[in-house]
Amino acid sequence: MTPFALFALQSQIAALAVETQIVMSLRLLGMAGALPARPGENNRMVAEKGPAMVKAFAAGTQAMMLGKRPDQIMDASLAPLARKVRQNRKRLMK
Repeated sequence: MTPFALFALQSQIAALAVETQIVMSLRLLGMAGALPARPGENNRMVAEKGPAMVKAFAAGTQAMMLGKRPDQIMDASLAPLARKVRQNRKRLMK
């Protein structure tokens, strides 16, 4: 793994952490009534966790089975989670 690959992975993890905090804040503000929230948002929040983690695990396992490097395995595992968090952030910020 090159230093650039490690830096890219760290940047991706940091971006996912920041976006996750934004989504959590928006959902908490929605639960508190400070922001408008769609009906069923709380149920959706819980229901989407399992399938997102299954996709992340499957992508990481597939990358590992293909003999990818550790940074590529992490990248494959994080990609489905990052997509879901980004979709949630965009939807909640409307």
